[in-house]
Amino acid sequence: MLTVAEMQATDARAQASVALDVLVERAGTAVAVAALDLLGGAYGRRIVVVAGKGNNGADGRVAASLLRDRGARVEVIDAAQAGSDIGPVDLVIDAAFGTGFRGEYRAPTVTPGTPVLAVDIPSGIDGDSGVASGVPLTATATVTFAALKPGLLQGDGPGLSGVITVADIGLPVEGARVHAMADDDIGDLLPARKRQDHKWTSAVLVVAGSPGMTGAAGLCAMAAYRAGAGMVRLGIPGADVGDTPASEAVSVRLPQAGWADEALTQAERCQVVVVGPGIGRDDSTATDLRRLVDRSPVPVVVDADGLYALGQLDTTVSSTSAVVLTPHDGEYRRLMGQPPGPDRIDDARRLAQRAGAVALVKGTTTAVAEPDGRVVLGLAGTPALATAGTGDVLSGVIGAFVARGVPPLEAAGLAAHVHGRAASDGATEGLVAGDLPRLVSDVLSRARARVPVRARVRGPEGRPTGRPRG
Repeated sequence: MLTVAEMQATDARAQASVALDVLVERAGTAVAVAALDLLGGAYGRRIVVVAGKGNNGADGRVAASLLRDRGARVEVIDAAQAGSDIGPVDLVIDAAFGTGFRGEYRAPTVTPGTPVLAVDIPSGIDGDSGVASGVPLTATATVTFAALKPGLLQGDGPGLSGVITVADIGLPVEGARVHAMADDDIGDLLPARKRQDHKWTSAVLVVAGSPGMTGAAGLCAMAAYRAGAGMVRLGIPGADVGDTPASEAVSVRLPQAGWADEALTQAERCQVVVVGPGIGRDDSTATDLRRLVDRSPVPVVVDADGLYALGQLDTTVSSTSAVVLTPHDGEYRRLMGQPPGPDRIDDARRLAQRAGAVALVKGTTTAVAEPDGRVVLGLAGTPALATAGTGDVLSGVIGAFVARGVPPLEAAGLAAHVHGRAASDGATEGLVAGDLPRLVSDVLSRARARVPVRARVRGPEGRPTGRPRG
């Protein structure tokens, strides 16, 4: 994924070896192909191209010429002179302005139901933040060039961009600092278990919950197991071992106050610690949590009440190991002194730099950043996750992925992707956090098999043969 500045640099590098008119011809051809896909053909169709004076407008004019050659009736109107109403047409191609646009754009009125194809990005959308200015058109589809742009995937962008296609026009995409997780990354990043592995190879310590409030702890622990942890040790400060939620997790007795030292001892046998869900907010909890984070011999994932215990960050988080912070908007505000804005990438980077930790900023587009500025996006988020306890599940999945050997940045980004995919597989209405661990396991199992379970061939007696169709 390329920011506006990175895309401009990419264009400049390309023009050192490829003429601009060649790049415009390639881009315009990609737009024409996308238009044909939308319309199912061009002959006799009426198309209006709203073209600006920059490269986007040039792309649109090339597309117009190619579509005329295919029998379409194409009208090109100047973006600066466009009237208030286009009238009934079969397709509008929005080639007014690209990712570098600044100012306010008021698009012409389009008859409801008319498909709109945006060139690179819907005009009036900030290429980085996705913030819309003025009254842009809502695209049915967007064809963007070389790489995705952040503005397509955050802020107002997702609601205005429609189906996004990335067209390769021969630009040398190098040095991108932002990447998006995809389904193939599950199998590529998450190591399969080796024959010699045992339960302690991918052990997770969960320090969560409080007496009478054990639900979050149970969700986090079960999610870690379903995401591949071989052993989960669960400590609930101040709770009796018998009060631990029934599950495969092994109970660890932790005192109500001063539990950090025992947690540190337990952490020595594990690969990661997940701390915070439902743990409470009293002063002794904050003291113990900071001690655990500071001295942990293994990476620490801090969520929920653990983030509250850190308070507003004035300095970096002191730790001998990697730390992952996982705030939602309210927790981000407490940590940073102000709420996150529409540019989740920038928000995650600022928190990561201030904290000196990996920062995952939750949202429909979830951004995960390292202090050096590298960012991974999880794009599979869904409103179905807006229910209590789903964040506890996410922290458990992150912990399991770290325990399995995935670096913290990639583990958090991959967990966000899998978490969203799992929610999409669940009930359309009434999904609850307790449904997610099993759904996470299903997503991972399908990825490991490299083929959807429902697509496997069945033998004459209905038993799966293990062979994919085709």
